[in-house]
Amino acid sequence: MSIESGKIGIIGGGAMGEAMVTGLVRSRLVEPERIVIADANQARVALLAGKFGVGAAPDNRELVRACDLVLLAVKPKVVGDVLRDVKGLWRTDQILVSIAAGIPTASLEELAGVGLPVVRVMPNTPCLVGEGASAVSPGRYAGDEHVAEVKTLFRAVGLAVQVEESLMDAVTGLSGSGPAYMFLICEALCDAGVRLGLTRQVALSLAAQTMLGAARMILTTGEHPAELKNRVTTPAGTTAEGLLALEKGGLRVVLDTAVHDAAGRSREMSRS
Repeated sequence: MSIESGKIGIIGGGAMGEAMVTGLVRSRLVEPERIVIADANQARVALLAGKFGVGAAPDNRELVRACDLVLLAVKPKVVGDVLRDVKGLWRTDQILVSIAAGIPTASLEELAGVGLPVVRVMPNTPCLVGEGASAVSPGRYAGDEHVAEVKTLFRAVGLAVQVEESLMDAVTGLSGSGPAYMFLICEALCDAGVRLGLTRQVALSLAAQTMLGAARMILTTGEHPAELKNRVTTPAGTTAEGLLALEKGGLRVVLDTAVHDAAGRSREMSRS
């Protein structure tokens, strides 16, 4: 199939399903009429179809019959039920893309029941604003051409990189759960600004823009964060004092623990 001409189906109209629809429509990579959504909640399907001008499938079976690439955007606990329901409908020229955390490609291939190209992806919610971070890992029937199509799809909503499937739990702990870490840090910075007398809106705007600007500098310059940090740290200055407080507070260790614990939970989910 080709992203430029094929029909894309999305099973699941929750937060990530909507984020993908929003990103794809906004990027103009895929025309709305080539996107079809299905969800157990028909009211949700109707809402998204009306909002974005995409197609609405009456059920998952009709969506699989009609689409060339099917994006599985449901909770991990219902993946098995969804794939058992559509078993026998797949064609080997289709692509199944799963963004369900912790579900390995081997399990997806077994549930599909045919030699179906399966690609596992771990995106994150900033796909909603075109700034997602997605890791792509192919199953045994997916070739380079399938990976290229899926990377093109997710690059329309941000960054997409390929990793070995054995590293997907690490990706889940880092970038999959990472936006929540960033939101918490941003909230804390905002609260600190309010404590010092800034209005909440001003503090939040400054904190969020600072995070955005710092991230953009890393991606644009390609320089190591440590080098950029050193460049802004004047001897005996304010930044040096702030950094010392962060090091004393164990920020590095706390973030390292958060990523490791989230990755561990992803491993547990893949074994259940």
